[in-house]
Amino acid sequence: MIWLVFGVFAILLILRVPIAFSLAVASLIMFITQDFNLVTVTQKMFSGIDSTTLMAIPGFIFAGIIMTKGGISKYLIECLRAWVGHVSGGMAIVTILACMVFSAISGSSPATAAAIGSIMIPAMVEAGYSKRYSMGLVAAAGTLGILIPLSLSLILYGAVTNTSIGDLFIAGVFPGIFLGSVLILLAIIYARKNGFGKLEKASWEVRWKSTRKAVWAALLPFIIFYSIYGGVATPTEASVIASVYAIIVAVFIYREVSWSDVKPILTETVQLTSMIFMIIAAAIIFGLYLTNNQIPQEIANWIVASNFNKWTFLLTVNLLLFVLGTFLEGVAIILITMPLFFPILAQMGINPIHFAIIVTVNLELAMITPPVGLNLFVVSGIARESLEEMIKAIIPFIFIMILVLVIVIIWPQLSLFLLK
Repeated sequence: MIWLVFGVFAILLILRVPIAFSLAVASLIMFITQDFNLVTVTQKMFSGIDSTTLMAIPGFIFAGIIMTKGGISKYLIECLRAWVGHVSGGMAIVTILACMVFSAISGSSPATAAAIGSIMIPAMVEAGYSKRYSMGLVAAAGTLGILIPLSLSLILYGAVTNTSIGDLFIAGVFPGIFLGSVLILLAIIYARKNGFGKLEKASWEVRWKSTRKAVWAALLPFIIFYSIYGGVATPTEASVIASVYAIIVAVFIYREVSWSDVKPILTETVQLTSMIFMIIAAAIIFGLYLTNNQIPQEIANWIVASNFNKWTFLLTVNLLLFVLGTFLEGVAIILITMPLFFPILAQMGINPIHFAIIVTVNLELAMITPPVGLNLFVVSGIARESLEEMIKAIIPFIFIMILVLVIVIIWPQLSLFLLK
């Protein structure tokens, strides 16, 4: 029966039915064949999304959109250019650092890739970098949007598995910095090998002026981080704090958001929130079907009977997540797989917070693996290049991120160090 429900789900995806409806319809068909009370299904859908934790998602989306439209990417890039643009590989380093800071504000990979790529891809090409390398770097660095706090994927993982979101945010700090550092190191090597020129060194006056302008935006992730982990606010309350702060900065300090921008900002917030909550509601039905038929327990029993050890289990999970990432987006992957894998972690001796980071790095890979990696479409659209050229550009970075994933898996303390 489980293969049948996945089969129906796959057929609907092939027919290009939206993920939320594909999940819901596949599950409902199976419930009907079992003569299940469909009133219970409706009740579970609404009770599942009636969560104060999940209310953090629209709050952070709203704050991220305001900061995106408020000129933050421009000021961040100007500041980083002034400080590191003169070193070898300076433009590539600026791109990576800008993605790291911006991702901590937006919590979204496509938003990070779009905001930074629209400015940095033309700038890198003008500085002598190949367009293919520039596109690949922006798409890969843009994935940091779902690893470095604030991360909407980690919020969703915490809500689904009842894991502390504050601890998840803490756990994402070092892996995010590590991935960014690997990209920076390789960018420097690449620039020296190809003899790319450097920007003119900025004066101290220019540096401090650009820093004063960018510091207001850069403070937002620290405010969110402290408010949650310092016990000042819950994640949902922190999202409200972030929204208010974003409004103040964008409207009164940067003055790049006006009343005419309010409707588009609210519209985009509602659209993104609705999409995520529709997927969550549909996944709740899917989870109800799995639980009702004791699928997680059967999988757990099969793994125990097969004498899977910790590493065999992790290898299997990562291979599955990689395959799913080629045709599903992150929200759906978390909601489909966590009910299956999370109950098994204790038996395998795997820390659930470390596992969350492993899953998130896999979701980063999903953003750049063809055929449906969202960052591929975003960056190819910005650069006005074909998807085929974009795929060629991203292949080296896929191997780099797989290497980072292996290190994250075998070195749990990279994720857990700050929690001790």
